[in-house]
Amino acid sequence: MQPVDKVEGRAIPFGQKNVDTDVIIPAKWLKTISREGLGEGAFEAIRAQDGNIFDDPDYADASILIAGDNFGCGSSREHAAWALDDMGIKAVIAPSFSDIFSGNAFKNGLLAIALPQEAVDRLMEVAKTDPISIDMQTMSVTTPFQDRFAFEMDAFRQKCLIEGLDEIDLTMAKSDAIEVHEKSIDSSQPWMTPAAV
Repeated sequence: MQPVDKVEGRAIPFGQKNVDTDVIIPAKWLKTISREGLGEGAFEAIRAQDGNIFDDPDYADASILIAGDNFGCGSSREHAAWALDDMGIKAVIAPSFSDIFSGNAFKNGLLAIALPQEAVDRLMEVAKTDPISIDMQTMSVTTPFQDRFAFEMDAFRQKCLIEGLDEIDLTMAKSDAIEVHEKSIDSSQPWMTPAAV
């Protein structure tokens, strides 16, 4: 997982509430185990409409998505986080997230930042013309207009995101202890170790 210390840039002022994972990435795109190319299917039904915000050139390189309450509800598909990442989104700001989406986002290095509705409304306005900045060290979202919105996050998740640690990295950090344990099993319970061929 790539470390995420700061995310800065334009934000897509989407704002829609109760966006489920089938809206984020339709089921027909779930036949792959690859993360690449899923951005093409992200928000497919919305992108089929003329004048949709996702195809607006003003937000072509946006790295932040601002959404409404209960973002990522519905099924538990991890492909939703993959699709957002593949379309260049590094953070989603919303008043609330489904627990499963929030967990999948975290495991894939995608920031899910929960802020009060008033802060989200202000960021929606700023996003129409100016960039937004998210700082994981100070756990704050700022704008060029001196707006500063603090957010909360579990200290463990914050550390993992800043340092780019996924579950494999966390396990490998304990490799010395794992090796000691495996050697003790080999000597104390030899029947647990397959015989050498």
